[in-house]
Amino acid sequence: MSAILGFIGLGVMGGNMARNLAKKYELMVYDKDHSRLSALTGPMIQSAGSVEEIGRTADTVFLSLPDSEAVGQVIERPGGLAETLDKGSVIIDAGTTEPAVIQRLSSMLSVRGIDLLDAPVSGGEKGAREGNLAFMVGGPEHVFERCRGMLTAMGATIIRVGESGMGQVAKLVNNLIVGATFAAVAEGFALGVKSGLHPRILFDAIRNGWAGSPVLEVSAPAMIERNFQPGGTVNGILKDIGYALSLAEEQSVPLPVISVVHEIFKAAKASGAGNLAQPVIVTLWEKILGIEVKG
Repeated sequence: MSAILGFIGLGVMGGNMARNLAKKYELMVYDKDHSRLSALTGPMIQSAGSVEEIGRTADTVFLSLPDSEAVGQVIERPGGLAETLDKGSVIIDAGTTEPAVIQRLSSMLSVRGIDLLDAPVSGGEKGAREGNLAFMVGGPEHVFERCRGMLTAMGATIIRVGESGMGQVAKLVNNLIVGATFAAVAEGFALGVKSGLHPRILFDAIRNGWAGSPVLEVSAPAMIERNFQPGGTVNGILKDIGYALSLAEEQSVPLPVISVVHEIFKAAKASGAGNLAQPVIVTLWEKILGIEVKG
């Protein structure tokens, strides 16, 4: 068993996760954006020049990639992980990927003797930075147990929710609820400000009641301070909600609330806010109402 773990994808989430993992394990890291490689340094971290180098060095490889297409590319392309990892290796997908893609890749990899865990996370940039993410893990129980200690280096809640793809189903449910809450906070604060409430006083009044949530704790200060730098982005939540709607279509499950929320985030992207943090959707109401939710 290799003493070196691999980590591919060093964005806002992956970079912080890799940094925490490197406190306990030796890492070989890769990102196609070389500036991210140079920003992640330490005595337990070495940079790879390619995905292939990761696959030929490590036997456990974490992925923190933007979408299903990127995950498929890293695994299936010539010189990718399916081709270069040894039998008995494990790939752990910590991003948000379509469940059907995970299940297809898992079946393909199993023929080669490689296991795939889907282990998406919740907790945002702060959770990734502080090492207290929540992992929702799908895949074989014995593989999960083998990798539990690695996940614990990055998270506070590590739960196996079922077989392959079920971690991603749990993540889509999570992000469905999160997305709806972002929208509810934005429209609620817009209504409050339009009606004469000071947004900071409103926040203090409701944060310890039933409206209180981690989403409120992120959204309200962002709106009040006009700080819409990501963290998570409008584009990211739009993609995740789209995956949830596709899954709902497959399962014939009506999702009327999140369908409307999807349109709200789509409008925010169309307005040019796709790369900004999710609370920026409040500006859609501000433009219509001629207000600004600002403390």
